[in-house]
Amino acid sequence: MSSAEKTNKYTEISRKYGDPWIWGIYIMLLIISIIESYSASSREIASQGIYMPIIKQCIFLGLGAACVVLLQRVDYNKPKFLYAMIPGLAIITVFSLVYVMFFGEVINGARRAMTLLPGVTLQPAELAKLSIVTMLSYIFAKSQKNQDISRGGLIAAAFVVALYGGLMIRSGLTNTLLLIAISGSMLLIGGAAFKKIGILMAFFLVMFGFFFIIKSNNDKKEEMFKDTQKEIMVNAPVAGAVVEEMPSGGDSKDKDVVDRRSGTWKNRIKEWLNSDSLVYRPITAKNQQEMFSRMAQAHGGLVGKGIGQSRECSRLPLAFSDYIYSIIVEETGLIGGIFVLLLYLSLLGRAAMIVRRSKRVLPSLLVIGMASFITFQALFHMAINVGVFPVSGQPLPLVSKGGTSIIVISVAFGVMLSVSRTIANYGNKKNKAEETPIIEGLDAVNPTEIPPKNVWK
Repeated sequence: MSSAEKTNKYTEISRKYGDPWIWGIYIMLLIISIIESYSASSREIASQGIYMPIIKQCIFLGLGAACVVLLQRVDYNKPKFLYAMIPGLAIITVFSLVYVMFFGEVINGARRAMTLLPGVTLQPAELAKLSIVTMLSYIFAKSQKNQDISRGGLIAAAFVVALYGGLMIRSGLTNTLLLIAISGSMLLIGGAAFKKIGILMAFFLVMFGFFFIIKSNNDKKEEMFKDTQKEIMVNAPVAGAVVEEMPSGGDSKDKDVVDRRSGTWKNRIKEWLNSDSLVYRPITAKNQQEMFSRMAQAHGGLVGKGIGQSRECSRLPLAFSDYIYSIIVEETGLIGGIFVLLLYLSLLGRAAMIVRRSKRVLPSLLVIGMASFITFQALFHMAINVGVFPVSGQPLPLVSKGGTSIIVISVAFGVMLSVSRTIANYGNKKNKAEETPIIEGLDAVNPTEIPPKNVWK
């Protein structure tokens, strides 16, 4: 087949189904998810049976695949789609984050989830990652001025990121940092000047610093107050009063753990700064995740021990979610770990190619925002596993177990495929979607567009 025939075939597929490279990355991640999530489920198999973990994972992956197929057929230009993805998703996300902050279920020392149905939970932090992309896409597209983002647009973006970050920061520090990374990449594509990007990033860092200092001081005062009260009750009990000890479990303990998250962050950062000495330490309940994850990676070597041959999956806590990359490296070695890393990086690179073909800034921001969200989350997960970042819970997109994460990542893939299909139809007489007027004020020109030459090879 000649080069021209390959190009025509590629364009034809893109116009019907969306970008084939994105489809290939998505399908490859599905295969890895099915294999590795089952391989890393030794603890679940012991309690749920040999087939139940893989059945649950396949159900969520199937629902996610249905979302991808449905969304890639939807034209991003349709007002109903934009209203659902931007203000509708934002309202649901903010309400869910506020609810979880006060009434959410405690998971791994933080309020992270809300129960929708018996056995079905929702983690709003995952929704927030998707919502922040759509909200910033709308704000930056609306505030385009001379191929730059206006001051009002930057203020609105700062408010949205600060709001989401403030609501999410108690459920996990890396989630807030992830929002900042996503917003920075979207600012670049949106055409903002480097000076404005620097000012906005500095604002986020200052706000985070103030929050951390205030939270830390409040935690110290609260702990001192509780110690004083306990000492008064022990040394000078009221006559006839019954002194009750704090129960070892239940809501009171959960509340204490959640309210002192800044202490947890400090300890994790301190442990991370001294992680080079892990080899000299005994394995304890506090460092077992780090120790077993490093042992798993060291055990894998260059080519790994083979699929299903993991030794550490039965000892490593959360091996099927927060530490699945360590199991991947153990079973497939350094080569397999690099391959997974390149999958996510190639997704970001492919998104950049699609962005440069778009005439409008809105679809450009949607594509690069979704790809940045997925890629940055994957990089955060890998960095935590290998010890570059402090310990924190962050799933590997589409591979780790977790229903909310899988569905949200699938929606992101569906949106990227929808936009890529629309852009591929640019110049197609049968489909003028890219040239069709959309909601007023959202038709700003893409500042990163290149001349419409053949860049789809």
